[in-house]
Amino acid sequence: MEQLRLFTDPPSGHTSAPLASRLRPETLDEYVGQQHLVGEGMLLRQLIENDQVSSMIFWGPPGVGKTTLARIIAGSTNAHFVEFSAVTSGIKEVKEVMKEAEEMRLQGTRTLLFTDEIHRFNKAQQDAFLPYVEKGSIILVGATTENPSFEINSALLSRCKVFILKALTEDDLFKLLKHALVSEKGLGNMQIEISDQDLRSIAAFSNGDARCALNTLEMAVNNTPLNSEAVIKVETATIARCMDRRSLLYDKNGEEHYNLISALHKSMRNSDPDAAVYWMCRMIDGGEDPLYIARRMVRFASEDVGLADSNALTVAVNAYQACHFLGLPECNVHLAHAAVYLSMAPKSNALEVACIKAAKDISSSPAQPVPLHIRNAPTRLMKDAGYGKGYIYAHDTEEKMAKMQCLPDALKDRHYYEPGVQGDEAAVKEKLDGIRKWRSED
Repeated sequence: MEQLRLFTDPPSGHTSAPLASRLRPETLDEYVGQQHLVGEGMLLRQLIENDQVSSMIFWGPPGVGKTTLARIIAGSTNAHFVEFSAVTSGIKEVKEVMKEAEEMRLQGTRTLLFTDEIHRFNKAQQDAFLPYVEKGSIILVGATTENPSFEINSALLSRCKVFILKALTEDDLFKLLKHALVSEKGLGNMQIEISDQDLRSIAAFSNGDARCALNTLEMAVNNTPLNSEAVIKVETATIARCMDRRSLLYDKNGEEHYNLISALHKSMRNSDPDAAVYWMCRMIDGGEDPLYIARRMVRFASEDVGLADSNALTVAVNAYQACHFLGLPECNVHLAHAAVYLSMAPKSNALEVACIKAAKDISSSPAQPVPLHIRNAPTRLMKDAGYGKGYIYAHDTEEKMAKMQCLPDALKDRHYYEPGVQGDEAAVKEKLDGIRKWRSED
């Protein structure tokens, strides 16, 4: 029997329009995510429901619902709706729309102008909006993936409310994918079998992008043959091919997530830059957030390197900032830079040990009082009570330090920080040993 495939003869109800387009929400109740903006009682929801929308900018990553939200506003407002993209529209088109909006204003009708990728407009094009926004001819709703503070003219930006849209969570995307399988506008007219685990893998892979998630699901369905019972049984291997990720089973919240970050951390601790780069790249290939990897490196810089090479912390923080500015795929080399530097740096866990020892004393002992002589005394009453009495200002001494006790009496002989002898910490150890010996002398 000849094998049937969806893309050769689509079942009834399966249109040629992309799944993401067919499932675009038309009301706030259908909208997924951004509950901090459109949840019950939230500001943007109230503005939309009361038809009190003013000029605004939607700022957020791709696929989080900026255009969809604009279209929902268009469907619920009494204003005339005009949509165009900054990619294909120039100053001529802007002026034509402004002229039409002004004519409609004189007739008592507002124009809601949605501009996708508004950051792509140059200064002259953005300036063309300004007078019409000021006098209310148009309600400007712009969408951008770039920081409006840098990409939108300050005069125009000051007249717009900025709403920040967040990347959708994996739970949001999982819910959206489940809805796509049952919705008549989606894949509900087909018999599809796909595991929740595979749906969550798609959600994790999509990195907060609803369009990516739906496109991946649709591709997997379209590349799965009907079986003898006319059921589309989507296999994990098919999804893996559609996602082009060998590490499909990497779960950012599961065991493999912790296995890989542990491998990265321990490889750097063991001064193995080759292994560190490998595990770092494995995590990126599995869809991990590069900022998460960078945060772990920042922690490592103090936990496992510390004062043996204080520049390690600078390198790690700079790598985090570079990842924040660039994102993937460019930031992979910055993570590799930090991973190799941290691997090759001299190692010391003295800071980590100091924190653990101090925390243990704090949890096992009653709250120890601050010695009176190192308390501030801003009032006469506090001075009379002995606050600050006997305090020695270190800068006034020849040694630039005093033999004054700064720990509570019950802990006065405790040593939390014990420097090692690797890298720069050897000099720190020599200095601290000298200070402690000096202070112990009468």
